[in-house]
Amino acid sequence: MVTKNIQGIDVPEIGFGTFKLIGKECEQAVKLALNLGYRHIDTAQAYKNEREVGQAIKAAHVKRDELFITTKIWLTNMEPDDVIKSTERSLQDLDVPYLDLLLIHWPNPDVDIEKTIEAMLSIRDQGKALNIGVSNFPMKHLKEVNEELAAPIFCNQVEYHPLLGQFELLEYAADHDLMVTAYSPLGQGEVLTNPLLIELGEKYGKSPAQIALRWLIEQEQVVVIPKASSREHMEANLDIYDFVLDDDDFYAIDELQKDRRIVTPDFAPDWDAK
Repeated sequence: MVTKNIQGIDVPEIGFGTFKLIGKECEQAVKLALNLGYRHIDTAQAYKNEREVGQAIKAAHVKRDELFITTKIWLTNMEPDDVIKSTERSLQDLDVPYLDLLLIHWPNPDVDIEKTIEAMLSIRDQGKALNIGVSNFPMKHLKEVNEELAAPIFCNQVEYHPLLGQFELLEYAADHDLMVTAYSPLGQGEVLTNPLLIELGEKYGKSPAQIALRWLIEQEQVVVIPKASSREHMEANLDIYDFVLDDDDFYAIDELQKDRRIVTPDFAPDWDAK
């Protein structure tokens, strides 16, 4: 598995996302992914599948130290006591002694973020989460925790694909050695019908999805967590290492209109907040 080195830690750059995978389907999909070679698994308290992810890990007989496991603290669990209790539940459900990465899932303006971070650092100091970070944080919020609070942030997980730009975040991540985890890296299927990605797929003998993933991982600091439920798609998402995008093709994808945000819940922050 090819990795990206972030803050001295090797992270598999293609992970397996589990959003909307529940019950037996989730367990079977994660087990298959592990058997195919995935070693980076992403889940969250809100996905309600941590127990199934844990059962799949156990059934796949993969050593814990070979895995990079991420989970996320939900909005309603961000008070310090709730951070501790909910993370303990996550560890219990996943049946692992520690997490590689613990994230705040979304900004919550009703909670003192400094106290949330302090609780997360307490978990880290106990060895129960090796790294902490955030998800869905606009630049204003990211700078607050990374600079004003001087929190040791490892990652910002955001929606990122060829139809949505994250160029300011990428520049900031490179300057501060932060990981950018791209969720919905295929735009929840929308990239599959993009004419440019179809054209490039024909040029390289790849699918539009593989072109999109290749474009993402060729960027510094970026790892991807595509979700897939079929063996065919899981294998295809890993099969992007036998070609490199020509510079002109890479920059052509850069030039696509980048305003197609798909994940916009009513509690989402102001994405343009600086």
